Amino acid sequence: MDDALYFSEQHLTVREMVRQFARDEVAPVAAKFDEDSTFPWENVKRMGELGLLGVPWPEELGGAGFDLLSYMITIFELAKVDASTGLTVSAHTTLGTSPIVNFGNSAQKERFVPMLASGKVIGGFGLTEPDAGSDAGSTRTTAVRRGEHYLINGRKRFITHGSVGEIFIVTAVTDPSMGPKGISAFIMTKETSDLDKVRTLGIGHDTSLDVMKGFRAGKKENKLGWRASDTAELIFEDVEVPVENLVGEEGQGFVNFMKTLNSGRIGIAALSLGIAEGAYEEAVRYASVRKQFGKPIAEFQGISFQLADMATDIEAGKHLVFHAAWLAQHGKPFAKEAAIAKLFCSELAMRTTTKAVQVFGGYGYTKDYPVERMMRDAKICEIGEGTSEIQRIVIARHILKELAP
Repeated sequence: MDDALYFSEQHLTVREMVRQFARDEVAPVAAKFDEDSTFPWENVKRMGELGLLGVPWPEELGGAGFDLLSYMITIFELAKVDASTGLTVSAHTTLGTSPIVNFGNSAQKERFVPMLASGKVIGGFGLTEPDAGSDAGSTRTTAVRRGEHYLINGRKRFITHGSVGEIFIVTAVTDPSMGPKGISAFIMTKETSDLDKVRTLGIGHDTSLDVMKGFRAGKKENKLGWRASDTAELIFEDVEVPVENLVGEEGQGFVNFMKTLNSGRIGIAALSLGIAEGAYEEAVRYASVRKQFGKPIAEFQGISFQLADMATDIEAGKHLVFHAAWLAQHGKPFAKEAAIAKLFCSELAMRTTTKAVQVFGGYGYTKDYPVERMMRDAKICEIGEGTSEIQRIVIARHILKELAP
């Protein structure tokens, strides 16, 4: 892809900074954090210092003041060496912070965004439930108004940063008679599960946040991939949430979360693309030095054709991702393009990592090389933030709507 097509000099500077951080500080420890299923707090602290946890937010709210393209570059470059780290940035920024930036009032922005954008605390997004996955409109968590607070009961499942996070945007039903139009969104706060660790590091916890009684993390998931990314249940038992923590108006939660997911799909597409390019680069390096029958295996057509297919798919993916990001950045409709990018790149990540393992042969199936981790990390990209099947539904709806006139 011609960098000049989408990127300015500032974008290239951001890319080089993130690429160096990923190569020097993330790559050396990625396998260890994956093996132990441990959240990489030290790297998170460093990302906060570099401004990577608030890339697209204005400086007056504690952000880095860059644009959406810079943000997508950040996710992409991190995911090339470790998808869990790329996801930490993506989930924290798009899911945990953007609903407050985009739909919150000025008091909510001033209160919560600076500590999120700076990386002082980690944020999350509570949408999925045990019986409401792809059918997010079937939310069962309830919020009942009681004077100057809401009483929230229910649970969320598969929530990124569920254990480690302190600020969450959560959906709950305020009017059961209205279906999805009766779903609202709330800012909820709790303590991180890693208090001893974060106190030592000086990040991840803010004593000024109210600890909401009855709001806690539940089971932490033991996952196939994204193992250094924290995923856990959120449990609400008669949690009193102040009325001022309602995001927007009652009934706007579902539609605003759908808008958030549209943006999030570009981020997962960028993350998927990063996994694919990381696996491709590993495969190219290995194929150029691994010898069989007296010559590098890259010279055999069976290998070189696989590398060619990977390169072709990745090039196409780059245009889809950065085109969707460009549309979003310039205020143009992008929902269809985001779904296309997410669908193509998530499936591309699975194809590419599988081929990379094949190029490595038996070595690719061991933990001596990162391609096995990349293959495990790729699979969830076809599921999270809307499965491939949901993306096809979204794309088809847009196509039919365009044909309607």
